[in-house]
Amino acid sequence: MIIITIMIFHMTVRSYPMMRKTHLAARRAWRRLRPRLNSCFVGASSGPGHEDRSEDPSAVSAEKPPHMPVMLKEVVLDMTFGGGGHTKAILSTVPEVTVLALDRDPTAISLAQQLAKEHFGRVKPMLGRFSELEDLLSNMNVKPGSIDAVLLDAGCSSMQMDEAERGFSLSKDGPLDMRMDGDRYPDMPCAADVVNTLDQQALASILTAYGEERHARKIASAIVEARRVSPITRTQQLASVVAGSFPPAVLYARKDRLNRPAHVATKTFQALRIFVNDELNELHAGLRAAQTLLKPSGRLCVITFHSLEDRLVKRFLRGDDLSNLDHFSQRKQGTKKENLSHEKSDGSVYWLPLRRKVITPEKDDVKENPRGRSSKLRAALRR
Repeated sequence: MIIITIMIFHMTVRSYPMMRKTHLAARRAWRRLRPRLNSCFVGASSGPGHEDRSEDPSAVSAEKPPHMPVMLKEVVLDMTFGGGGHTKAILSTVPEVTVLALDRDPTAISLAQQLAKEHFGRVKPMLGRFSELEDLLSNMNVKPGSIDAVLLDAGCSSMQMDEAERGFSLSKDGPLDMRMDGDRYPDMPCAADVVNTLDQQALASILTAYGEERHARKIASAIVEARRVSPITRTQQLASVVAGSFPPAVLYARKDRLNRPAHVATKTFQALRIFVNDELNELHAGLRAAQTLLKPSGRLCVITFHSLEDRLVKRFLRGDDLSNLDHFSQRKQGTKKENLSHEKSDGSVYWLPLRRKVITPEKDDVKENPRGRSSKLRAALRR
C-alpha cells in the first residue's frame, strides 16, 4: 500500500519543548475526528469487497485492511505538530504502508530524510513543488492510478513562520523573503522584490486578490511612498509601513477567530506570501496530480488554513472550472441554472465527498493551539 503525503514538515517536539502542549492537542483532535469520520466511511466504502467494519475494532489489522484507516482516520488537524506528524501517525497505525513525502522546502526534506532513516524503506522523501509531483513520481516508476491515499496539507509551516530569517512573520524582524523554496531558485523574486518594484495598482491587486484586504489601495499607496525614501527590505519595516497608513486607534482593531487583536498588516503578509509562492496555482496542481495518481476508491484528504485555499478545494471536488484563478478570491453568486450546471460538470464524476460539511477543530484544541483555529479538512473518494 502506498500513500503520498503532500505536506509541510515542522519542528520536532523533542527539540522544542514548547511544542509538547500542541502535540497533545493534536492527538486529542485526532481521537475526536475518528468517530466523526467513521460515520461517513462505512457508506462510502460499501459495495463489493467492502464490508461494514464499524463494529469490529480489530478490522484494522485484518489481512487486507481497507483504505480508510490508512489515511482518513489518521489525519491530524494541527500544523504545529512537528517532525512530519501526519506521516508518523500513518506509519504507527499501518505497519505495511509506504509513505511518499513531498515538500518544496529543503529544510523540511532534511527532517523527512531523518524520518526515513528511522523507518527504513517506508518513507520516500521528495524535494519539489506540487506541480513537479508527477515528474518526481515518474522517475520513481510510480504510475498513475497506483496510489491508495493522498494527504495534501496546504499553506505555510510553523517552522517557516517561526524562523525570522525566512521572512514570513510580521512579529519577528528578518529579511523580507517569504520563499518556501528557500534558495533553491536564486532568481525567484522574493517579497522584497515585489514591494519594491511593482507599481501601486499591481500591489493593490495582489492585496485584494490574495489577502482580501479592504484597504488595499491605501496600503499600496503607503508602500510606494515609503520605498521612495528607502527600499523596504525587512519584515518589521513593512509591518510599520502598513501600520502607518492607519490611525493608531485601529492598529489592533481587527480580531482573529479567537477574538484576539490582529495586526493590520496580517492580510498584507498573507497576500505577499501567496503571490510569491504561487500558492493557489500550486494547490490546484496538487489536486490535479492527486486525481491522476489515486486508485479508484482511493482517498484524498486536504487540510487548508484560509478561505482562499478551502474555496479552491471545495470547487475542485465539486467539479467547477478552475482554469482561471486570477479572481478566485471573488465570491461569484451564479444563477440557479449556473449552480445546477456546476453540479453536473465533468469534474464531479471523479470525486465522492465523504462528508457533506467541512471538518473543523474542536474549541478546546483551538484554545491550546491557536494556529490551528482556521484549519479545515475535506475528504473525498476517487470514483
